[in-house]
Amino acid sequence: MLDLLITNACLPDGRTGMSVAVQGGRIRELTPGLRAPAHETVDAGGFLLAPHFCDPHFHLDATLSHGLPRVNESGTLLEGIALWGELKPLLTAEALIERALAYCDWAVARGLLAIRSHVDTSDPSLLPVRAMLEVKKRVAPWLDLQLVAFPQDGVLRTPGGLDNLKRALDLGVDVVGGIPHFERTMAQGAASVKLLCELAAERGLPVDMHCDESDDPLSRHIETLACEAQRLGLQGRVTGSHCTSMHSMDNYYVSKLLPLIAEGGVSVVANPLINITLQGRHDSYPKRRGLTRVPELLAAGVTVAFGHDCVLDPWYGLGSGDMLEVAHMGLHVAQMTSRQGIRDCFEAVTTRAAQVMGLQGYGLAPGCDASFVLLQARDVVDAIRLRAARLKVWKSGRLLAETAPVLPRLQLPGRPPQVDFLAPGRR
Repeated sequence: MLDLLITNACLPDGRTGMSVAVQGGRIRELTPGLRAPAHETVDAGGFLLAPHFCDPHFHLDATLSHGLPRVNESGTLLEGIALWGELKPLLTAEALIERALAYCDWAVARGLLAIRSHVDTSDPSLLPVRAMLEVKKRVAPWLDLQLVAFPQDGVLRTPGGLDNLKRALDLGVDVVGGIPHFERTMAQGAASVKLLCELAAERGLPVDMHCDESDDPLSRHIETLACEAQRLGLQGRVTGSHCTSMHSMDNYYVSKLLPLIAEGGVSVVANPLINITLQGRHDSYPKRRGLTRVPELLAAGVTVAFGHDCVLDPWYGLGSGDMLEVAHMGLHVAQMTSRQGIRDCFEAVTTRAAQVMGLQGYGLAPGCDASFVLLQARDVVDAIRLRAARLKVWKSGRLLAETAPVLPRLQLPGRPPQVDFLAPGRR
């Protein structure tokens, strides 16, 4: 007797009429038209069953704090950092935990079951670190939360910055982070990359650095990160997040940089909603988009994923934890409107994001964890186009959330009452 049988599902790779058999929290069989006794059988109705969404770049310690103590009026990255500095003395563990748990509820409802969150280690109290470790423990039954030791004010720029970061790792933080472009000088930024990569190699930990989050074409710390990954044998364990300076670099330099990133086994996380909001603020016209070179990185063989980065915090006053919104914005800004480009954007918030996070047992195949989301769409194109409703969300075969189908109805003379937003041929 199966625990769960899902029938008549479409899959992201285009297969239709598929059945997914779940036993003991894992996928036992995935085949067309399977019929077998099960404790629960769900007819997917021809809708899209996808592996759950993953967010490989977020700031859970700052989320839902918008307006505290004031709003970022300029909309710039630097005012956001300054505003976070004003907020830090007002933080309490209780408020940090309450806001983070509320966001995790939002995430689960939207099929987002894995988040990598950078947590500020700059303050010697490590208050945000301790609070997020408590959140990680509480949400563990339904959400995979990875924490990155993130020296928001610069690991060398901050007195005691390196010691604070090491203490955060000692407490159980999972990943070594950094922000080289915020160090005092370019040389200090490069030194911080080297120092933090050596620390990660010594401790056997992954690396995920905010890298070149600026419009400055001479901010080239991703180059140092790729070289250090090779030197220390960290290939496949290193991520450069943002990399927005690449949108301002000349093409010749980038033609040398892309192979270096690929050879270093460095993945890249772009954050479309935030990158296009914070970057280009000093431009008049033409105004730069602020997103790294996603299609070119993919063509070079680099793993590229999309993150949400911020929701209702000092840097971004919008957002809801919807990774389909992230993918939707990414495909527009990166001009990835071909069918393959749209599929790549869907993978940027599912399979490639899971790869960046190093998630084990992720996917839709026998033996994988039975954690997936049923979307009110027939394929990945409609899923992104409609930011499709999450009809059901499962974690290890257990139903966590469900939403009624969105069925708008019109009462127009001479017209049928139901409006179907699915594209012709995909109904």
